[in-house]
Amino acid sequence: GTVALDKFLLLVTAERSAATRTRGGRIVLRGLSPSTRLDGHAPLALPSGTAGPSPHLQAGHGNHRPVRPGGWPMPPMIAGISMAQSLAGLSPGATPWLPAMDSMAPIAATSDVLRLGDGDTLRLEAAPGRRIIGGRQEAGYLFNGQAPGPILDVLQGSNLVVEFINRTEWPAAIHWHGLRLDAASDGVPGLTQEAVPPGGRFLYRLRFPDAGIYWYHPHHREDVLQDLGLYGTIVVRAATATSGAGVNPVHRELPLVLDDVLAGEEGIFPYGSETPTHALMGRLGTHLLLNGAERRRLEGKPAEVLRLLLVNAASARVFNVALAGPEGDLPLKLVGADAGLYARERWTASAVVAPSERYTVEVRLPASGTVALVNRVRAIDHTAGTFLPREDTLGYFVVRGTAAPPLGATFERLRRRPDLERELGGLQREHLQRAPDRELLLTLKVDSLPFRLVQLLRLDTAYAHPVEWAPTMPMMDWLPTAAQARWRLREPATGRENHSIRWRFDRGAWVKLRLRNDRHTLHPMAHPIHLHGQRFLVLARNGVAVGDLAWKDTALVPAGGMVDLLLDLSNPGSWMLHCHIAEHLAAGMHTALDVD
Repeated sequence: GTVALDKFLLLVTAERSAATRTRGGRIVLRGLSPSTRLDGHAPLALPSGTAGPSPHLQAGHGNHRPVRPGGWPMPPMIAGISMAQSLAGLSPGATPWLPAMDSMAPIAATSDVLRLGDGDTLRLEAAPGRRIIGGRQEAGYLFNGQAPGPILDVLQGSNLVVEFINRTEWPAAIHWHGLRLDAASDGVPGLTQEAVPPGGRFLYRLRFPDAGIYWYHPHHREDVLQDLGLYGTIVVRAATATSGAGVNPVHRELPLVLDDVLAGEEGIFPYGSETPTHALMGRLGTHLLLNGAERRRLEGKPAEVLRLLLVNAASARVFNVALAGPEGDLPLKLVGADAGLYARERWTASAVVAPSERYTVEVRLPASGTVALVNRVRAIDHTAGTFLPREDTLGYFVVRGTAAPPLGATFERLRRRPDLERELGGLQREHLQRAPDRELLLTLKVDSLPFRLVQLLRLDTAYAHPVEWAPTMPMMDWLPTAAQARWRLREPATGRENHSIRWRFDRGAWVKLRLRNDRHTLHPMAHPIHLHGQRFLVLARNGVAVGDLAWKDTALVPAGGMVDLLLDLSNPGSWMLHCHIAEHLAAGMHTALDVD
């Protein structure tokens, strides 16, 4: 039959002589890609040391029974994944924690759109609330009673004062992701402010110099506070047509926030109280959310052209978003990235959105039917060594009613923005071939991991999935805490790591930064690297010039990959550079740079 390009079957036979040209001996070992493990040849053999999903792991996620050492329940896992029996009886070195359910707390409302003017003041309160996850009420946290929080709709060049009130049980601070604002309001405990204690307040003064899609979220124990619902979108609209560089006409604009939640039949899976768990891959969820809800229903009109503002608020999941219509996938027009529009638009079948990234895509709905917004990926079962195609529906458009006024001609035309082409293309040509000014290696150190876990992780190290698309190793990922899986940003030139690096640059410097993702770690991972308070261009990936140029603040570096960034360091202050997988940040994968 047909064999996919990334699949192969390796058979080892016993022959009478090494010089045999035609192999006909008994098959003694076999291996199936992407694994490099070899097992005894038996058509029905299970990989050694594994079993199928446990009987209490049904319907795509697990019941939390039985309780394990330390009071931990069993971690949920998706159906069809083999599980290593040798990890039975292990649990993380942390105390399980969940917020208490308050039956009087509000159920999360949908996000209000707040159109704010220059000089306005916003009161933003983080407080306990309830969300619907897996068809049941779960305790969480809400901004102003909403999950996601209110959408802040502002004009480029305006200023806003935000009074933040912390009604949660945790110290907190709010980071205004992607904004080139004053460092004092960047919201990073230990760098720009002290964390706001429970019951405390803090005044943030925001400015919005760049049109684009931004968002806000906590920057203390993101693995808990953000995962429990504290995040929201910011839309900064171009002040003039010139600064907007030509925005396409559409019928409607929809912010769509992508997220996931790890939950089983008994509810949300606990977090580590003293330190995050899931420090290897990050906490990948079993329930996918669109604007805070599972399988969210959206309305659409025939031939309606939509501008979708995609924001990934998940702790660790990389989404691959497509729109599946009645007659196949709808073409997506890729229009903008984190901090601005693309110099040249292009068509794409799907949009890959890493944690904290944002993309603007436009789509035209069909004449009728249902259009599903899906996450379509190919996961990998590391234990069994097999690929697993997965397609999960985040939400769907029901197309009905009177057709929208025609915009087909403008939708079908790909726009070029000459001013951006000259600016961004000129920067790429100037800096592409020169040596990097700084280089970082993204790597991993481990400490005191259980022996059985280390042995399992070492079973198959010849192949590294460039991106971990799904939670296919929940036991192995759950066990390491942030104190055991210590992710590193290492400067090869000096050997310094993480916060000991502390670069200093002059304001206005153009700095070429090369990021290399170490392929030879115990478990290589893709890392979304985010720079606070500045913007950058992605110049090249693996030595090949990038054709899609737009200002960004976050870039995904796949396992084994290399990415060259051009940093525009025009905003003075002290700024964090870190991996935006929440558990990797807690495990130390961050540094800071000073712009004078």
